Amino acid sequence: MRLPCEVEVLSRHLPVLGLKSRGKGVRAVVSLCQAPHAESGGRACLLVSTMKDKRGTRYEANPGNLKSLLSAVRMAHRGCDVNIPLSTLTPAKTSEFENLKTKMVIASQKDYPLSKSFPCSLEHLQVSHCRLARVDMRMLCLKNLRKLDLSHNCIKKLPATIGDLTHLQELNLSDNHLESFSVSLCQSTLQKSLQSLDLSKNKLRALPVQFCQFRELMNLTLSDNELIQLPFKIGQLKNLRFLAAARNKLTKLPCEFKMLSLEYLDLFGNIFEKPEVLPIVKLQVPLTLLEFSARAVLSHRILYGPDIIPFHLCRDLDTAKTCVCGRFCLDSFIQGTATINLHSVAHTVVLVDNVDRMEAPIIAYFCSLTCYVNSSGMLK
Repeated sequence: MRLPCEVEVLSRHLPVLGLKSRGKGVRAVVSLCQAPHAESGGRACLLVSTMKDKRGTRYEANPGNLKSLLSAVRMAHRGCDVNIPLSTLTPAKTSEFENLKTKMVIASQKDYPLSKSFPCSLEHLQVSHCRLARVDMRMLCLKNLRKLDLSHNCIKKLPATIGDLTHLQELNLSDNHLESFSVSLCQSTLQKSLQSLDLSKNKLRALPVQFCQFRELMNLTLSDNELIQLPFKIGQLKNLRFLAAARNKLTKLPCEFKMLSLEYLDLFGNIFEKPEVLPIVKLQVPLTLLEFSARAVLSHRILYGPDIIPFHLCRDLDTAKTCVCGRFCLDSFIQGTATINLHSVAHTVVLVDNVDRMEAPIIAYFCSLTCYVNSSGMLK
């Protein structure tokens, strides 16, 4: 029976000699072995093997303590009593230490493993410049992965199963051929873990509204794509601190953009338009039953989903507009364009263009004529 782990061996004589342990563990394989009968009467012993000492150091084990330890391990891990035969007293293999790797960097196609599996203990995997056309499914079995870097490849589509990497915090997909970002990935367990996402240098034209469900996201890089708009519920990204969306095709910013609180913002090189003089009026008098019901559901934060109401109604609710007064509207609204000083949402702002401009147009919605009249001063 072998257990790959990190081990620190302490000597009980150190305090007597006035010495202290360094307190630093090393990667090791701890084996419960049957010692040769001639050496110890065939009694069980612990063998601690390291990369430098593959034959290992043997520690005689007290039968009573071993029995208690194994019973506790079995109960905690399996919840039942299992008889496991002891392994023979043999040196540890080099492969047993290699499987404990936590970081792997593959920077060329010739180094990419075709027949050999990725170590299951990996926490950081970088695979760049390998001309990958799709995400290798073997990577999606690395349940301890916290950082995945697949930059500088040829990936066109992301599998939804990336969302099964429950501990993933950083995902780098820059310089690929991505044209879309799936809704299923936005609704995966990455909502609770993903903190940094780099989608720069792809072919993205839009992001789904569900993208704003990545509530733990702190760093988002969208530069050098073909985005014509940002997700209009981007204000829900309360933890976002770094946003780069330079060199896209943005003409206006969504209304909820003003709800962000950023440390760094880069929108350089977009084609922002001048604010429109006349508003777009789509008011309905009286309100339709659908409009009235949708406003009530959103205002009272009533839970909804495709298992409760039809999918098309969920889509309508997901794409509802937020009035400047804080209320919601679906199909009945007035749309105008205001100008926002980007320093109101970010501490550090990269110039919007080459003429020292720090302002950008932002879409504003009004749920009624009263709201529009009362807030007309913000439209400039």
